[in-house]
Amino acid sequence: MQNLTARPDPGSILQTAFGFWSSKVLLTAVEFGVFTKLGDRRLTGAELGTEIGIHPRGISDFFDALVAMKFLEREGDGSGAKYGNTPAGLLYLDRKSPRYVGGILEMLNARLFKFWHDLPEALRTGKPQNEIKHGQKGMFEELYAELPRLEQFMGAMTGLSRINFEAFAEKFDFSRYKTLCDVGGATGLLCTEVAKRHSHLACTSFDLPPVAPIAQKAIAAAGLSNRVRTAAGDFFQDPLPKADVITMGMILHDWNLEKKMHLIRAAYEALPPGGALVAIEALIDDARRENVFGLLMSLNMLIEFGDAFDYSGADFRQWCSEVGFKRFEVIHLAGASSAAVAYK
Repeated sequence: MQNLTARPDPGSILQTAFGFWSSKVLLTAVEFGVFTKLGDRRLTGAELGTEIGIHPRGISDFFDALVAMKFLEREGDGSGAKYGNTPAGLLYLDRKSPRYVGGILEMLNARLFKFWHDLPEALRTGKPQNEIKHGQKGMFEELYAELPRLEQFMGAMTGLSRINFEAFAEKFDFSRYKTLCDVGGATGLLCTEVAKRHSHLACTSFDLPPVAPIAQKAIAAAGLSNRVRTAAGDFFQDPLPKADVITMGMILHDWNLEKKMHLIRAAYEALPPGGALVAIEALIDDARRENVFGLLMSLNMLIEFGDAFDYSGADFRQWCSEVGFKRFEVIHLAGASSAAVAYK
């Protein structure tokens, strides 16, 4: 008789294969505002179902699935049981929280969930599978054409970036430097997180002209308008503002190798001797065996842009060496993300 214990367990295969079920439940809960409706309250399934407008058939399955997945808590059993937020749900998934990360989940649900259905075509053709495929404008063209939509997108990215930018502000040694320029600075979040912790630094958030009013509003709300300024320009057309440290948070992975090299050269030219270029990304590990999220993010760049891709610390070092940078390090930040640093 065959020894059943010697067989490999198919559990991880099935868990990944059915993973889209779990993903869609969480994304739908964010779309419906489950965590925001709950806030710090406790509600029965019927009460919560009425507030978010779902049919009685789905109430117990939907909310109990969120309990089993550890995204909600539940007191008691049966129809009288009361649902509430977990501490993490209250902090990260309630829209009223300053640390809300649900904006990126909303974008995953509204855009990427359906685009990833076409991953096979992306792999066969090397072409984007986003709005461009359907005859619409590219993501960035569409976003920058309309200020409210651009502001919404940047708000979504803020939640995703904040944890990494906070970690960078705490882990990088800024003691030798006086100025910082964040390229593709969006809402100015990286600059404000660094400025909060390092009072000797003057920071500049550099992005396209339509972004400036969004950044200025966020910088003023942080009370840092006297130390964080905005600068407007196109980083493919204009020189970068000169600074001792130049940062690029999730910027390089948006482009093909030719444009990556353009940005690295532009940073080199804007830095003084001893200055630092910092790329914050979900860096793929050098052996390309471990960082699943980084590799999936690179596939997402294929779906969004075609020839754009994520990269490893070793890739970054090679590219920066070609331009003239002399010293390198990688600083782990949070989760799958790290800061790749090149010193001039």
